[in-house]
Amino acid sequence: MQGAVFLLVLLGAISGREALHLIHLPATSSVAENSPPETPVHKFSVNLSASLSPVTAGLPLIINTSPLTDAFKVNALSGLDFEVVTTGKEELDFETGPNIFDLQIYVKDGVGVTDLQILTVQVTDVNEPPQFQGNLAKGLDLYIVEGANPGFIYQVEAFDPEDTSRNIPLSYFLIVPSVNFGMSANGTLFSTKEFDFEAGHKSFHLGAGVRDGQGLEASTALRVNIVNVNDEAPRFTSSARVYTIPEELASGTIVANITAEDPDDKGSTGFLLYSITTANSYFMINQWTGTIQVAHRLDRDAGHLRQNPTISLEVLVKDRPSGGQENRMQITFIVEDINDNPATCTRSTFSVMVPERAAKGTLLLDLNKFCFDDDSKAPNNQFNFTTPSGVGSGGRFSQDPAGSGKIVLIGDLDYENSSNLAAGNKYTVIIQVQDVALPYYKNNIYIYILTKPENEFPLVFDRPSYVFEVSELRPARTRVGQVHASDKDFPQSRVVYSISTGGASLQYPNIFWINPQTGELQLVTRADYETTPVYILRIQATNSEDTSTVTVTVNVLEENDEKPVCTPDSYFLAIPVDLQVGTNIQNFKLTCTDLDSSPQSFRYSIGSGNVNGHFTFSPNAGSNITSLFLMTRFDYASGLDKIWNYKLLVYVTDDNLLSGRKKAQAHVETGTVTLSISVIPHPTTAVTTTPRPKIIYQVLRKNIYSPSAWYVPFVLTLGSILLLGLLVSLLVLLAKTIHRRCPRKTEKLKKPPAEKGETKNTKPEILVETIQLSSVFDGEAIDPVTGAVYEFNSNTGARKWKDLSTQMPRWKEPRPQGAAPSRAVTVEGAGRPPRSIGEQDGLSGKAPTEDASPGSRNQDGKLGTPKSRSPDLPSRASPRLLPGK
Repeated sequence: MQGAVFLLVLLGAISGREALHLIHLPATSSVAENSPPETPVHKFSVNLSASLSPVTAGLPLIINTSPLTDAFKVNALSGLDFEVVTTGKEELDFETGPNIFDLQIYVKDGVGVTDLQILTVQVTDVNEPPQFQGNLAKGLDLYIVEGANPGFIYQVEAFDPEDTSRNIPLSYFLIVPSVNFGMSANGTLFSTKEFDFEAGHKSFHLGAGVRDGQGLEASTALRVNIVNVNDEAPRFTSSARVYTIPEELASGTIVANITAEDPDDKGSTGFLLYSITTANSYFMINQWTGTIQVAHRLDRDAGHLRQNPTISLEVLVKDRPSGGQENRMQITFIVEDINDNPATCTRSTFSVMVPERAAKGTLLLDLNKFCFDDDSKAPNNQFNFTTPSGVGSGGRFSQDPAGSGKIVLIGDLDYENSSNLAAGNKYTVIIQVQDVALPYYKNNIYIYILTKPENEFPLVFDRPSYVFEVSELRPARTRVGQVHASDKDFPQSRVVYSISTGGASLQYPNIFWINPQTGELQLVTRADYETTPVYILRIQATNSEDTSTVTVTVNVLEENDEKPVCTPDSYFLAIPVDLQVGTNIQNFKLTCTDLDSSPQSFRYSIGSGNVNGHFTFSPNAGSNITSLFLMTRFDYASGLDKIWNYKLLVYVTDDNLLSGRKKAQAHVETGTVTLSISVIPHPTTAVTTTPRPKIIYQVLRKNIYSPSAWYVPFVLTLGSILLLGLLVSLLVLLAKTIHRRCPRKTEKLKKPPAEKGETKNTKPEILVETIQLSSVFDGEAIDPVTGAVYEFNSNTGARKWKDLSTQMPRWKEPRPQGAAPSRAVTVEGAGRPPRSIGEQDGLSGKAPTEDASPGSRNQDGKLGTPKSRSPDLPSRASPRLLPGK
């Protein structure tokens, strides 16, 4: 591949061709302002390089402009000829926009050779005609009133695009001269006579022109419209001014018809508009016909019509919606009252509560305070009441005087009276209120009279006191008893029961609960005879009127509910194997107590663990103190006994004083005691066990581990692990600190370590020349040892490792023909040049390798071997220059 590149370079040198470049650039060209799209600006060509590689598709291209613009682009003509033209995307305006643009034109061929040149484009000025602005440019309608004096109508204005400061005057004129209008040189349009809308033309068409100093002209159209003037007021033709109408007319009812005519329009009424100027909500007028209709309910009995039934309105007639001529007229409506409201009451039903001991003649209800008639005038607003009626009302209630609406009591309302109880102490009175004038409207009134019971009898319990009994064995929610209170008043009101005092224990504020509705007394928890044998409660009964209390005594019945408790409840004993029968074992005694049993009621028995019956208690009943004795001797020699450690479960029962029949029915409690007994063999005694080897037991001390202390070994183990981890971390930190604080001895100038098979040179080299490195790396090569790619500077020898993420398989590119081959420059005897800062960054973190810079050539033109390199190493890859560097 290197030979091919060298051949291309040699052919390029022989051919003598130049590199890729743009012909006729840089250059300066001009274009007229307001040029249309595709206007030619400048032509240029492309000269190919020695490789004859074609120009990349889409190039040449304008890559940048100053100032920025999209007004230009590059078009291909033929072959290698191109032309810069306008795009039309932006208007080139000499007066308002930039006048000079610098276009950077870029070209590149297939092998990557590029060229960049600048084309300067100047925008030239072109004279433009004057222009009218806004709606005037499209044509304008102008209006003048008929009869107006001759004079000014409108000021016409235009501008010259060339005169940005607008200092050069323009000349205005009428394109077609007119006898009715004229225009001054400064653009003022004026009339020369008065106009009459009815006698002359309604509009005139004019053409206005403007001319600049170089004779360029522009024109626009003007239309002058004559506006008609209305100068005659309409007049009313209807004669009526006062109207009387009844109330409650339906909406839309016509109550008046107003007419008028317009003298200015030859007496015509077709174009008159009517309206009511007075603010009101009762009437509306048809704006075309003048008819007045009811718009809202006319209620003579409500609002301001009740005080003043007169409504005054002002009617306006005019000949156009706004402006013009108009006339006004006052009209009056008087609203008459009719009997349209029945006598009513604020409520149609009344509920009256009367005490059962109310006296006869008591006024119960006066309906006049609640009933009324909304009609505004008599007799429409007068009413009376009919005779009362209703179930149960006869003989008890009446109206006094008749028709007055005053209801009084005339009978007896005792709540406990049997006849009143039969009626439910509830009575209904029906009465009617009616008008005295036609059409005699009526309304029913319902009066519900309820008898209010009074507290005539006290609330009492059915007994003066209560005594209940409850066993101390009974559980919670057990029924203890029930209390009951009542009175003779009707209706019977609900009685609520509660415990006011008593019932407290040591653990609970109250061990009793009473049902507030039924009075049933229950246990909240079990009663304890030994703590409190008798409870005295104060029960309170309350209804809506009275409160009463009663004493309740609760006797707790004693039961056998306490277990015997012995001291000690567990014990360890050690006895010799040859202990004599009948011996009190270590003088061990049990002392037992029972809160609800006498000492003579205890009975002792040994349950599980007493194998072969070696142990017994004496006395075994009738006492609260008993001793442990050995009942039979141990016989391990014959194999009868095989157990050396006994665990006895002792039962203490409180049924000793009960007969057999009573034991089956009575409640018996049993306590337990645990004894651990270890038999110590005699030193001369040989313990024989058939399957096991000989074991000699020597009891010194017994330490029993409690399972509840599981956390002790766990905490110790966890603490040990944490302590060991802390020590290891401290050692690691100490080693790092020593490593940082004690620097290694290094030479001032280190040489790269020698590779395997390379002879070390012990003679130190001294750097006597300082070379200023360049940070531009224009070549790259492959290290023969590591195979990694590095970049180097062909002038200074500086190098750096190439980023691994960018190291891709590389193919050799053909060298452009005529391009000189790059050569790496080395200084013999100068040794390896020092690395630059950028090179050190690039090589940081990589293993040190031999100098991979390319060797210098010898006199025969062959690649030489660096002095620091062993000739036994394989030859290194030839470096090559990076394209474009």
